[in-house]
Amino acid sequence: MELNLKNGIVFFDLETTGLNIVNDRIVEISLLKVTPNGNEEQRTLRVNPEMHIPDEASKVHGIYDEDVKDCPTFKQIAADIAKFIEGCDLGGYNSNRFDIPMLAEEFARAEINIDLKRKLTIDVQTIFMKMEQRTLSAAYKFYCNKNLDDAHSASADTSATYQVLKAQLERYSDTLQNDINFLHQFTNQSKSVDYAGYIVMNERGEECFNFGKHKGKTVTEVLTKEPSYYQWVMNAEFPLYTKKVLTEIHLRNSNLKNFNSEPYKNGKLF
Repeated sequence: MELNLKNGIVFFDLETTGLNIVNDRIVEISLLKVTPNGNEEQRTLRVNPEMHIPDEASKVHGIYDEDVKDCPTFKQIAADIAKFIEGCDLGGYNSNRFDIPMLAEEFARAEINIDLKRKLTIDVQTIFMKMEQRTLSAAYKFYCNKNLDDAHSASADTSATYQVLKAQLERYSDTLQNDINFLHQFTNQSKSVDYAGYIVMNERGEECFNFGKHKGKTVTEVLTKEPSYYQWVMNAEFPLYTKKVLTEIHLRNSNLKNFNSEPYKNGKLF
């Protein structure tokens, strides 16, 4: 079964120095672009993370410091990656919880202004976990009847993810729709405003803190009563994207406050 696409979709996978999106870095990225007419284009790039790759990470993906010492940094390739995924939706395996937040953080560090939140995203693992609850290797064996011999290679994992999604659409045709909007909704259950889940939407559609002493309180309420909390978050070890979201809320509230105060009246200066 081929995907029913209105836009292109880019399946991607990251190998990294670790699992902390604030402190760790990408060492390999593989992208597989599928266009609405079915054409496929794949790119795999090694990346110099500008830090030591811990042995425990290297044992998983097989990439060591020596392998990437002469490779470009992410900042050097960020603009090309942004252009490659421009106008496309995103797909991956466990991508909503890790790959997309990590990619967004790397873009922010490289000062590339791209908001991945505006893209539709499909997390193939979510479909698998809802239906069968297995790893990617098991998913590949279960759905495609093939062994994933090169697991934890970004290129192999990306291709396997794409093949698994197509097989899932066939197997669960009575539940799943071959429609990117449907799959985006099906695989995105979180109400997080940022990727890391530090800020979430409540039932009234208000942004709330989801951590610490103000957990459950609206961001607007907290920043109004305790303005210094904004600066504390900005100086603490939170993801750059979380800080960006908080800043946007802070500026929006500040502009609204100024708009509704004197010498303004009914939105007009007099």
